[in-house]
Amino acid sequence: MLFVVGLGLGDEKDITLKGLEAVRRCDKVYMEAYTSLLSFGLSSDGLSTLEKLYGKPITVADREMVEEKADVFLSEARESDVAFLVVGDPFGATTHTDLVVRAKKAGIDVRVVHNASVMNAVGACGLQLYRYGETISIPFFTETWRPYSFYEKIKKNRDLGLHTLCLLDIRVKEPSLESLCRGKKQYEPPRFMSINTAIEQLLEVEEKSGESGTSTPPDDFVLKQKE
Repeated sequence: MLFVVGLGLGDEKDITLKGLEAVRRCDKVYMEAYTSLLSFGLSSDGLSTLEKLYGKPITVADREMVEEKADVFLSEARESDVAFLVVGDPFGATTHTDLVVRAKKAGIDVRVVHNASVMNAVGACGLQLYRYGETISIPFFTETWRPYSFYEKIKKNRDLGLHTLCLLDIRVKEPSLESLCRGKKQYEPPRFMSINTAIEQLLEVEEKSGESGTSTPPDDFVLKQKE
């Protein structure tokens, strides 16, 4: 059986009792580590903190493993109990939805343990959850890639009188373009978009498009590092 367990938004103690019971019964435990991270990251100290509480060794599952080698732990889940840990809620990212669909198509039993997510915790900012429009992601701009599509969705929400939750890009173990061209992967240092960078990019899009989707008032949209 495959258990997909949400860990919540803070630290190792945010796991639910049901989630903790599921993890402790599993033979193998994987920790997804590229769509989002816990507050202490996944250094050796952070990983040992999780392992100490959960009572299980944890294998870090980076983007390459989740997207290209998921068959490894899916095959394990055919014969034993396997836990796949996700920061926030299991269905906060399409990657995890795809994993569940693949498991079910393969005839593997799946149990999902939900937890808090930025999608509902954003209510802490004081804006009512039912007044949010489409959530958008703001990616890092590069010299050759500067997409503006996310801005159009912010403006559409504003035109409808709705708030916007903006998920800020994180890049963990991303291969460099140069290394991909050479056929040998080399990974860039981890990057985490700051609120300042997100605002700079929004203002750049606004200036070049001549629109005013974010200028007034400034508290109509909320910025949060991607989950």
